[in-house]
Parts: sequence; C-alpha cells; structure tokens
Amino acid sequence: MIKRTYKVPDMTCTNCAMKLESLEDVLDGVKEISASYHKLEMVIEYDEAKLTNEQIIAAVKKKGYTAIAV
Repeated sequence: MIKRTYKVPDMTCTNCAMKLESLEDVLDGVKEISASYHKLEMVIEYDEAKLTNEQIIAAVKKKGYTAIAV
C-alpha cells in the first residue's frame, strides 16, 4: 500500500470532494480516499500493484477535475 497526495486546484465545494471520494468504489485497489476542498487536495491510499498514478489521474479527469501528483 502507498499513500499519495494530489493537488486538485478546480475542487470548489464539499460536493466536489464527495465526488472524488466516490472513486473509492470505482477504482480497484483503493483502500481510502480523503478529499478536502479547503486544502484543494486529495489523499489516496492504494495498492500500487493494482493501480497506477496515471489511472488515478485519468479517473479524476473523468469526474471533471484535474489531479496533480505532489
């Protein structure tokens, strides 16, 4: 398991954060996602053997947001 932080500069409200946290149900290998629109960031804990950084960024983009690995 690895924990990685992503900046999400276009997250503007709690609904945005909840949308991003819902990726936990869609992405295989995710243990936990915590998003904060106050900090404009998302922290994701996942199994790097099942999920790549690129797959996470693509999934965030599908939700309409930009994720930048920190």
